[in-house]
Amino acid sequence: MMFKTRYSLVTLKTLLQSKSQLEPQSNKLYIFFQNRSIVKVRLKWVKNRSLDHIIDTETDLKAAGLLKDAIKRYPTLFNEFPHAQYANLPCFRLTDTALLLDSHEQTIHQSYESDTVERLCRVLMMMKSQTLPLQSLHPLKWDLGLPDNFEKALIPKYPDHFQFAKAPNGTRSLRLVQWHEEFAVSALQRSNETKEKGKEYREFKSGHTALTFPMSFPKGYGGQKKVRAWMEEFHKLPYISPYEDSRRIEPNSELMEKRVVGVLHELLSLTIHKKTKRNYLRSLRDELILPHKFTRLFTRYPGIFYLSLKCKTTTVALREAYRRGKLANPHPLARLRDKFYHVMRTGLLYRDKGVKMIPQEILTNDVEDETEGEESEEEEVEMGDDCYEETSEIEDDSDEE
Repeated sequence: MMFKTRYSLVTLKTLLQSKSQLEPQSNKLYIFFQNRSIVKVRLKWVKNRSLDHIIDTETDLKAAGLLKDAIKRYPTLFNEFPHAQYANLPCFRLTDTALLLDSHEQTIHQSYESDTVERLCRVLMMMKSQTLPLQSLHPLKWDLGLPDNFEKALIPKYPDHFQFAKAPNGTRSLRLVQWHEEFAVSALQRSNETKEKGKEYREFKSGHTALTFPMSFPKGYGGQKKVRAWMEEFHKLPYISPYEDSRRIEPNSELMEKRVVGVLHELLSLTIHKKTKRNYLRSLRDELILPHKFTRLFTRYPGIFYLSLKCKTTTVALREAYRRGKLANPHPLARLRDKFYHVMRTGLLYRDKGVKMIPQEILTNDVEDETEGEESEEEEVEMGDDCYEETSEIEDDSDEE
C-alpha cells in the first residue's frame, strides 16, 4: 500500500480524525504508515571544525575530571610535597583552586539533585525492562552528570525511584521502581510546548500533525531537492515518543526508523553536553530496542546528528544543541567544567606559574568560549560518490558483531 498517489488529502484527513485512528497505540495507524516509501538519499559526511574542537578539548577535560575524582579518594596529586617520613618519596594533593572548583561541583550536584534524579529516571524509562546494567551506566556517568559516587550517595536516598537488582547472568543493575508519567515527555515535545507556535503542538496532540525534528544541514545539503523531499516525507511520519511501547511497530519499517531517531535524539538530549561516544550507545542497543546497524542513522540524518572522528574514537552530538560553537543552553555543570578546563589549560601552558596566572574572576564568571564564530566552518570530505554508505558500513561492520 503506497502513500504517494493512492491517498488523497481528504482520505488522510478522514483517517487521522477518526477517534479510533488517533489513539497512540492504534494498530491501523501504524500499519498505514509502515507501508510508505520515503525517498532514499545518500549524503557525504561533512566535517564541522567547531564541534570537532569541542569534542577534542572535552576529551582531555573528561580525563582530567575523572582523575580529579580519583585523586580525592587517595593521598595523591596536583601539588607535590615531601612525605613526612621519607623525604625522597613524593606525594601529591589538589591545589586550592582545584579544591575550590570541586567544592563548587559538589554544590551543583546538591542543588540540582532533583534534576539528576529525573534525568536518570527518564533514562531507565526508555529501557524495555526499565533496568540498566551498571557496567553500561558507568561509562555514561560523566555525560549524564551523575556524581562520582552516585551508587552510594544518590541511589540509596531515593528508594521510591531506584533499586539495585541482579540479572540472571549475575550482572548488577539499576532498576526503576515505578513509572513516573510526568517524566514521560520527550525533549522534542517539551521544546514544542514552550514555543510560540503552540498551535502546531495542539494539532500534534490531537493527532492532526506530526512533530518535526530541528535540523541544521551542512552547507549545500539543505537546498538539494532530493534532501528536501526526503525530509518532508520523514517529517510526515507520526512521531513516536521514546517512552511509548514500540514492540508492535514493524522492525524494518520507516516508522520504526523515525522512532529510533527519536530515541537517539532523546538520549543525547539527556546528556549534559548533548553528546556521547557511539560505543556507549551500542551497549544500550538491546534495552532501547535499536536495530543492529542503528549507528548508520547518525550519517543518514546529518541535519540532526553530527558524527565526529576526533581523538581516535567516534562521538555523536546533537546539532541543535550548539550555537556558534558552544552549547546554546549549558547546564551549570557544563559551565563549571569550562572553568576546570581553563584552569587545566593554564597549568599546561605556564607550568609551575600556572596557579598565579589564573584570574580569580574565572572562578565566579563564565569562561569565554574560544570556538565562538566557527560554526560555519564545514568541510566536505571527498571520498567518492558512495562515501556515505561505504563509511557507515565499514565502521559498523568493524565495531559491531
